[in-house]
Amino acid sequence: MSKTLLILTGHSKGLGRALLDHFLKKEDVEVLAISRTKLDIEASNLTQLPIDLSELEVLDEELESIFPIANFDTIILINNAGWIGEIKPIGKLHPSEMRTQVNLNLLAPMFLTNSFVKTYKFTSSKNIVINISSGASSRPVSGWGGYCSTKAALAMFTLVAAKENKTDNFKFFSLAPGIVDTEMQADIRKSSDVDFPELEKFQDFKSNGDLSDPKEVAEKIDYLISNVEKFNDVIQDVRKF
Repeated sequence: MSKTLLILTGHSKGLGRALLDHFLKKEDVEVLAISRTKLDIEASNLTQLPIDLSELEVLDEELESIFPIANFDTIILINNAGWIGEIKPIGKLHPSEMRTQVNLNLLAPMFLTNSFVKTYKFTSSKNIVINISSGASSRPVSGWGGYCSTKAALAMFTLVAAKENKTDNFKFFSLAPGIVDTEMQADIRKSSDVDFPELEKFQDFKSNGDLSDPKEVAEKIDYLISNVEKFNDVIQDVRKF
């Protein structure tokens, strides 16, 4: 039986938790889950690393332990951890909050992707990197200056990584999950319409039942992983498959 290693960030809630639950059901998948919060879960195929990914010095010290050299047929990195940040217009943002957002949304997945490529570049395993993106990476949204910017930068970083590693054993994706019913959406709905002009639209997404179920999105991400040969473009959106 083939063996798969999944390295997943931000597994404690939202889409990350749905991905964790989905892949823990697979006997052939070992999951290394990284989040600031360690869940009270006992599973033989789960290892949790409680790391605050916005603390880059701590992450740097842990990189070697995150990417083991072992006999896996497929190794997957899903950079899912992210933060909407302060929902305020530029000019009202706090520098410390901006730094935390850039560290978590951009620099941490850059660190992890870089180390992933360094570790597995010359192995025989099938290697897949999925950086969770957003429609906001290509659309300016008032009040989301930090979020739009970090997601756009991560998408470009993913495109460069794919261009540099055009081999059969590496695939890179910048994947927009759609509008998912998570805690992040709840935080968005709590914002001020003064700072976020699209507030009513996002409130309507919830009241109209337009938000995607995290479990369904997790299943679609698994479909992408299982059928990477069908997806040639780096930039992907689950709403299109």
